[in-house]
Amino acid sequence: MSHQLPQLIHPRRHGDSRGWFTETYNRDSFADRGIDVVFVQDNHSLSKPIFTLRGLHFQAPPRAQDKLVRCVSGRIYDVAVDVRSGSPTFGHWVGAELSAENGDQLFVPVGFAHGFLTLEPNCEVVYKCSDTYAPGADGGIAWDSANIDWPLPPGAAPELSEKDRHQPTLSTFDSPFLYDGYPLEPIS
Repeated sequence: MSHQLPQLIHPRRHGDSRGWFTETYNRDSFADRGIDVVFVQDNHSLSKPIFTLRGLHFQAPPRAQDKLVRCVSGRIYDVAVDVRSGSPTFGHWVGAELSAENGDQLFVPVGFAHGFLTLEPNCEVVYKCSDTYAPGADGGIAWDSANIDWPLPPGAAPELSEKDRHQPTLSTFDSPFLYDGYPLEPIS
């Protein structure tokens, strides 16, 4: 398998007076982009309050997951954080707004923690995973420990799950992922 870095994907929409059609996943066209992943599970979440923050999550090897994330209702700020031990960009992050309107997707490869912040109430997020959920491999880091520029209003605190309130900080985190020789690059 080739190296994997986060990628922002802009699926083409074909529209007319009735609306639009888009292909959100095609294994061959993704392989042409260097994303040669077999997805085996789809997840769908609803976050009711604005500024709900889910993350920063991952699954550890041998059950690590690549993810392909899209927002099908509302708007989110989606983030991938490099958590590969030994990486010169360890702790660096990339982020993008995903919305039902723009149709963009974020590919989050193994070795990156993933999270998102809702920018509207009632956001629905759908994502494909390259492995099924394994509770024993579930992990994460604290949402506020990677210096992410979350688009929160001044003084606002995000809505967090109990689990996300107690994640380890990036500085105390013992990563199960190894650096593969490819530093994180900006996405566009």
